[in-house]
Amino acid sequence: MATFDDPFDLNRRLSRQGCSCGQHASQAEHEAASALSGDGRLMRVVEGAVMRALFPDDLTRRNFLRAVGAGTAAAAVASLLPIATAADALAQGAPLEKTDLKVGFIPITCATPIIMAHPMGFYSKQKLNVEVVKTAGWAVVRDKTLNKEYDAAHMLSPMPLAITIGAGSNPQPYTMPAVENVNGQAITLAMKHKDKRDPKQWKGFKLAVPFDYSMHNYLLRYYLAEAGLDPDTDVQIRSVPPPEMVANLRAENIDGFLAPDPVNQRAVYDGVGFIHILSKEIWDRHPCCAFAASKEFVTQMPNTYAALLRAIIESTAYATKPENRKQIAEAIAPANYLNQPVTVVEQVLTGTFADGLGQVRKVPDRIDFDPFPWESFAVWILTQMKRWGQIKGDIDYKAVAQQVFLATDATRLMKEAGLTPPTTTTKSFSVMGKTFNPADPEGYLASFAIRRAG
Repeated sequence: MATFDDPFDLNRRLSRQGCSCGQHASQAEHEAASALSGDGRLMRVVEGAVMRALFPDDLTRRNFLRAVGAGTAAAAVASLLPIATAADALAQGAPLEKTDLKVGFIPITCATPIIMAHPMGFYSKQKLNVEVVKTAGWAVVRDKTLNKEYDAAHMLSPMPLAITIGAGSNPQPYTMPAVENVNGQAITLAMKHKDKRDPKQWKGFKLAVPFDYSMHNYLLRYYLAEAGLDPDTDVQIRSVPPPEMVANLRAENIDGFLAPDPVNQRAVYDGVGFIHILSKEIWDRHPCCAFAASKEFVTQMPNTYAALLRAIIESTAYATKPENRKQIAEAIAPANYLNQPVTVVEQVLTGTFADGLGQVRKVPDRIDFDPFPWESFAVWILTQMKRWGQIKGDIDYKAVAQQVFLATDATRLMKEAGLTPPTTTTKSFSVMGKTFNPADPEGYLASFAIRRAG
């Protein structure tokens, strides 16, 4: 059984009885222990300052600590002054370890918070000079991030999980402290298939997804399998970078794709495809893309990491408001970002769009923005990775989900940004009418008739 215990895992400090991690008798004792742990260096500084203020005389302070012990002393101080809160306040004013950053992104609307934070000033507000770097494809994003050419990146939400467990690359601890978007994808087919709306008619189709480790791949496979098609034998699924998908559809190299926007809307705009189904009709409010960074970056540059994540979450909060969507579309449409006509981006972000079949649809949450990284999302993704043979053998679903999806960090910064985070980190949800219980991932996996052995 693979386990992923990590002393720097911020996500284990969850609300339970007794204290926020469930391992101490009180929150004061928890904060005292945190102040002495590997991720409590800043809290040790705060605690030391408080102790010196209470006991200005060095000899008296040392005698007190010897008499009661460091842990008891820290707990006593924490009962009077919330050390963690003081440390957080100090961290926000602490000097940034690095101010010039590179963040890679793929030119799709899923990256909206990461992209718009540049022209709309959310990075500069945090005293960061961020260069957002347009990148050709997901494999390039992964490799440049692993090679430290990028400090952080726009990634597909399954990618940090895959990187952490070593699926498709050498294992390296990675984190996903914020989801970029929910919904925002679609299955688009070539116009010649407008009379083949039943997926049972798609046997022999060549279909594209942006990357093997993507929600697009897992949602497409799920959709096909529910129709009775084996995704590995009845159709061909190939990886195509999003900027190349419409050209491949026009050239008839593929019959369709499950892709991020604005790719789907651009196919309609160019008259080469129609929107068969929105991804929200498969799983409403599913995660797609994310803000991701290495565990090394998170732990070695905590102040820079906090400032960058704060900028992303404040940008996301702004993007949640429908009245801001047209302004955002204008900001991210230019060539150095999405390189799309503003009307294409507007149709995606506002949810009022032409479907390519002569209809104008109004779906306000065609794409939405919610940064909270539900651990149950990670567990579902891991079940699908195992379902299709990307993971072999046993896996500790809960441990991996907690290590990678940093819900605690998101909770704190969502509150700062005026958002209301959930009070728990897991939830059940439905995919194509089938309920997923994150407490029983193996039972869920075993319930599928079409899956790979493993």
